[in-house]
Amino acid sequence: MTQELVSLTIIMAVAAVSPIVAQLIPGKFIPQTVLLLAAGTALGPYGLGVIEVNDAVKLLNELGMAFLFLLAGYEIDPKRLAGHQGKVGLLTWGITLGLAWLVVTFLPFFTKQGINGVATVIALTTTALGTLMPILKERNLEGTPIGDAIISYGTWGELGPILAMAILLSTRTGWQTMLVLGAFLAICLLCAMLPTKALKTGHRLYRFLTENANTSSQTLMRLTTFLLIFLVTISALFELDAVLGAFAAGFILRYIIPDGSKSLEMKLEGVGYGFLIPVFFVVSGAAINVRAVAGRPALLVAFIVMLMLIRAVPVYVALSLDKRENPLSSHHRVTVALYCTTALPIIVAVTSLAVKVGTMQSDTASTLVAAGAITVFLMPLLGSITYQVADVHPVTAVREIAHTPSDWRTIVREHAQVRALLHHQDRLKRLAETLESLEKQEGLNGLDSRRAELVKRARLEIDRQLKELGLDPQLTTQLPHNYRYPKN
Repeated sequence: MTQELVSLTIIMAVAAVSPIVAQLIPGKFIPQTVLLLAAGTALGPYGLGVIEVNDAVKLLNELGMAFLFLLAGYEIDPKRLAGHQGKVGLLTWGITLGLAWLVVTFLPFFTKQGINGVATVIALTTTALGTLMPILKERNLEGTPIGDAIISYGTWGELGPILAMAILLSTRTGWQTMLVLGAFLAICLLCAMLPTKALKTGHRLYRFLTENANTSSQTLMRLTTFLLIFLVTISALFELDAVLGAFAAGFILRYIIPDGSKSLEMKLEGVGYGFLIPVFFVVSGAAINVRAVAGRPALLVAFIVMLMLIRAVPVYVALSLDKRENPLSSHHRVTVALYCTTALPIIVAVTSLAVKVGTMQSDTASTLVAAGAITVFLMPLLGSITYQVADVHPVTAVREIAHTPSDWRTIVREHAQVRALLHHQDRLKRLAETLESLEKQEGLNGLDSRRAELVKRARLEIDRQLKELGLDPQLTTQLPHNYRYPKN
């Protein structure tokens, strides 16, 4: 027990220090997740060896992964899946899956590396939506057209591989697999229908649960945790991956409370991001064999390149062909595609399963997990760069400078100024929408009223500065989607 507590203490020390370090890094370009993974690699069995991945830590690691996929499933809006962008996202993922199969099957490189199986195909089609959500929140992309596109395409990049794992990596025959999945689906439907029926009928039990949700009983939190562990246990009994049960629990929770619950969300995020999820990322890092990765640099680089070609390119093409519904600039389409190429948790799950059944060597699995860890750092970084470049409109700036080279300083300054103004305008718009929503629901308190007044004053100031630059504030609210700089 002592060793288990020592390992857990070190893991939680890393978890506590990581956000502070991330905040101190200039530009804040390294997500906390990357620091957790790096610390796990350095302190784990293949590093300094101070973190021992024993049974107790493994259990917490499984629970961390379960909470991560619970929150990922909860973020999915069923209406978004059934909508236009959701359908395009599904089609895009299907094309990605086909491309991955062709590349892994017919490219000699993968055969030589001994990874030309189904596990590698699935790993090349994934998007780490659960990992991306806190990054999108930190970078104020949630609720923006870019954030919505990332979630729409990323949803199928998470859900598709989970279903593919259950079907394609099963050791059962085809009809047995479908029978087991059918039974699992029936249980999930039952878990979703009973609370929904109680909600609609106003059953006394439902009233009791909601009335005691924020007392010491914490009824909704306890039921949510029970639902998660129950479906993960059912997955284990049916010999399915725990990821499927966790994701299903999050999806069911969203179905039961389609409008969400701020109180419950804060508690889930507190338990998840405050405790269990950092354990998962640190332990995932501890599973990376640095020597094995260093011995196969070609595989590491090739896998990341293939991820970009197989996952990012189809997303970019789909956004380009669907410009009527998604009028994003080319730079922003690149941003969405890069974020959708972030991949780690599914890679951890699929490689662990492949190693367990003997279709993949542990050294190869370490290399693929390391590649996934690199994408958690690299793809959001590249996406952030393209996002910032897009708002500056570099092509237009170059044309203006070519037209009047002597004014290059003024042109660069004005483009940067407009980008800053539009960034503030976007944040003010979202804050104003939040305040309006609060006012409709329960009225504004004194603090919210002062915030609303500040928002109003800031909007007037931004409008004034935009007018000074020769721009109509009413025509720039959707920037940079349909904006063009006035000709000099």
